[in-house]
Amino acid sequence: MATSGNRKSEKVRRANRVIQQRTFILMLILGIGMFLLLFGKLYQLQVNRHEELQKLAVGQQTRSEVVSASRGTIYDRNGNILAISATAETVFLSPLEINEALEDSEKAEDPADKVTWTKDSLAAALAQILEVNEENVRKRMDRVESQYEVIKLRADEDVANKVREYINENRVRGVYLVTDTKRYYPYSTLASHVIGFVGDDNTGLYGLEAHYESELEGQTGLVITAKDNAGNDMLYEFEQYFDPKNGLSPVTTIDATIQYYLQNAVEDIVHKYQSPLGGQGIVLNAKTGAVLAMASYPNYDLNDFGAIQDADMKKAIAEKKATLGEMQMRQWWNKSVNETYEPGSTFKPLTLAAALEEGVIDMNTTYTCTGAIHVADATIHCTGTHGFQTLKETAAHSCNPAFITYGLRLGQEKFYQYMKSFGLMDGSGVDLDGEGQSIFISEDRFTELDLACYAFGQNFNITPIALIAAQAACVNGGYLYRPYIVDQLLDDEGNVVWQHDNTPVRQVVSEETSANVRECLEYVVAEGTGRNGQVAGYRIGGKTGTADKGQTGELIVSFMCFAPADDPQVIMLITLDTPRQDIGTYPSGGNMVAPACSQVMSEILPYLGIEPSYSAEELLGADTTVPNVVGLSIEEAKEKLSEKGRNLNCRVVGEGGTVTDQTPVGGAIIPGKSVVVLYAGEAKPEGLCTVPNLVGRTPSEANMVATNAGLLIRFTGTTDSESSSVRVITQSETDGAKLPAGTVITVQLGDSSSRD
Repeated sequence: MATSGNRKSEKVRRANRVIQQRTFILMLILGIGMFLLLFGKLYQLQVNRHEELQKLAVGQQTRSEVVSASRGTIYDRNGNILAISATAETVFLSPLEINEALEDSEKAEDPADKVTWTKDSLAAALAQILEVNEENVRKRMDRVESQYEVIKLRADEDVANKVREYINENRVRGVYLVTDTKRYYPYSTLASHVIGFVGDDNTGLYGLEAHYESELEGQTGLVITAKDNAGNDMLYEFEQYFDPKNGLSPVTTIDATIQYYLQNAVEDIVHKYQSPLGGQGIVLNAKTGAVLAMASYPNYDLNDFGAIQDADMKKAIAEKKATLGEMQMRQWWNKSVNETYEPGSTFKPLTLAAALEEGVIDMNTTYTCTGAIHVADATIHCTGTHGFQTLKETAAHSCNPAFITYGLRLGQEKFYQYMKSFGLMDGSGVDLDGEGQSIFISEDRFTELDLACYAFGQNFNITPIALIAAQAACVNGGYLYRPYIVDQLLDDEGNVVWQHDNTPVRQVVSEETSANVRECLEYVVAEGTGRNGQVAGYRIGGKTGTADKGQTGELIVSFMCFAPADDPQVIMLITLDTPRQDIGTYPSGGNMVAPACSQVMSEILPYLGIEPSYSAEELLGADTTVPNVVGLSIEEAKEKLSEKGRNLNCRVVGEGGTVTDQTPVGGAIIPGKSVVVLYAGEAKPEGLCTVPNLVGRTPSEANMVATNAGLLIRFTGTTDSESSSVRVITQSETDGAKLPAGTVITVQLGDSSSRD
């Protein structure tokens, strides 16, 4: 029995050991399985999803704010600021925190812990301070899962301070301000098409702002701060600051003063001749290609670039003839660079230079114009019948058949090569985006008739900037330069980190050829269709242009001029697109555009320090200072006024023997040959003089009428005042205005006989 009991016990123990072994094995398997599962999960979390979870943790525990780099400042060539970034602040909401703050306020038992604002009142206050739409602000607050909703980009500092004051006074949670920068343009509309503007993200969209984006933008910085579980900043717990790197600052070739003169002239002629498609102008340094000024009309305000400035464009939008977007694109369009046109006769200097360089003509060449020329079964007419002409006279008369003949003598292959050499096929390469593509017939299809039309500037399209670069090469010694606007790039400390290379692209014609072209073009202004481009005291060369726009009957009129004619420092091209032809002025570049160029040249040449050189006749009419003759006898006063260097006439009012008063007063600067009124015992009138209408009068008539009205005249414009076709075309003071006696009125003379 004992043995049987032992056997049972042994069986039980053996069974227990089996169970224990199986249990151990099962537990081991389960343990290993669990370990593998945990290991796999941990591997997934700590290795595979490490970066993802780290970002989530950082996002929960820290707040990061981008610190914008300061965009580079844009300067004109004299250091005047054209575009600058100033400190501003972007205002954003955290709807999640706003919602939590309101929920915490409802649960709070202490009145001091309750907030006094609601979502509606907060939205209304922010909308009023920031001048934004209240409904939009309120909608953003309802995105309660979001922690970042921008409601105002780059608010001015004074506005940002008002927001900050409201937040502090009302203990608002969930409204934040982050330092940012805002672009300002101190000169508003000046050089707007050159400078361009930036978008909402401070990225350049047009002009230099876009072309030099990578240099201007700099590198953004970052501020990282710890935050608690309520989203409040823990400024002293953890903070890192990564400095932004400011952008480079371009120093441009633009001269703000010259730009002002050019813009005014372009705008004036667009309005005067009611040109619906506007106009453009460029002033270049003839010896380097530096763009001193570039204007396009219609214009716009860089500080409010979306607003339409032109009254006719506003009207078109109001009458639903055009959309806002269409008009915005039109006013942003840089006609000097983005647009191509048929140049007409302003292209003739290139034909002249090529023909002279190849020796198919010389300064002794003559041509007899019969009024037309036949080429390949086509008849091409001239602007007149000029008869026998010297080479200079063919340029002065802008004789189409003569220039067609010069082109035909060159031949198709050689002419085409010169168009390439002058850079017309590839564009100017100016440092602005969107340069228009020249339109030419391919070389293998270039016929004799095409050559005939091209020789006087018709049937092909180029940009104004490419044309003026080629024109400069004709007169500056033959060197083609790539026009450019940015001369230097400066770092934060003012160090030059990049400098423009002024090496010419190539020499197209010789110095001798260039000198001959200058001589011919000076003659155009002295005796030809460019007479209205004359400037007293300066030798001016130039060429007029009037081009047909297809078969529409519409025209583009233009004028190119350079000075001094014997050593060009500056060259200018102004074009006017589709002027009205029924307003009393013969439609031509010589009549409509040359006077504007004369006005601009008369302003910029003295400004640039280019001294005038007056002839003896011009000196008689030069400005002089009126001496003070009050108290002298009439004879002594007359003698003093007529001294050499003054050449002033006088008119005596009264019968006394001594000068008791005078008009103008001593020290006034007036034109030579003017009449000074001497009062001999009679009282000087105290009333104002009425300005007469002088437009359309001859110089002598205008002088007489103004003198009788008690006013003085200074003449500008064409210096050939004896010509019967010269008339006053503008006056500085509006007729009917009241002015003190002796006031000087500036009038511009123009020759209405110009045809080109």
